[in-house]
Amino acid sequence: MGEQHANTLPDIRQTVQLNAPIRKVWDAVSTAEGIAAWFMPNNFEPVEGHEFELNAGPFGMSPCKVTAIDPPNRLSFTWGKDWTLTFELAEKAGGTEFTLIHSGWSEDTVTEFQESHAIVRDRMNHGWVGIVAKLKQMIEA
Repeated sequence: MGEQHANTLPDIRQTVQLNAPIRKVWDAVSTAEGIAAWFMPNNFEPVEGHEFELNAGPFGMSPCKVTAIDPPNRLSFTWGKDWTLTFELAEKAGGTEFTLIHSGWSEDTVTEFQESHAIVRDRMNHGWVGIVAKLKQMIEA
């Protein structure tokens, strides 16, 4: 695993209540078609150790690897050289609580595109709000 830097930045966490059964949400966050519909085109497979790519448009293809999968509650994968994305699902009062966690931020690290994590984290923190809203819209349609 990568070394821990002293100057880590907090994880991005977004939690949203979805008015849908947990299995429906799981299918949307753990299949290539589902992830493509609200996030990015990809060749994901829900298999631990599976290596895949997210198509980040102008940023090109990002290498990823599934690190943990526990249907229908938890999925983690590495994204690029520094980050981990985790999707956590919990059944709540007839619906599903979905939490997205984007971790691996460090003040003294730059991305593959030579941008400081501090700058990118702020941008992504705002970006995830819209992405998670898109997931909610899609799930509840």
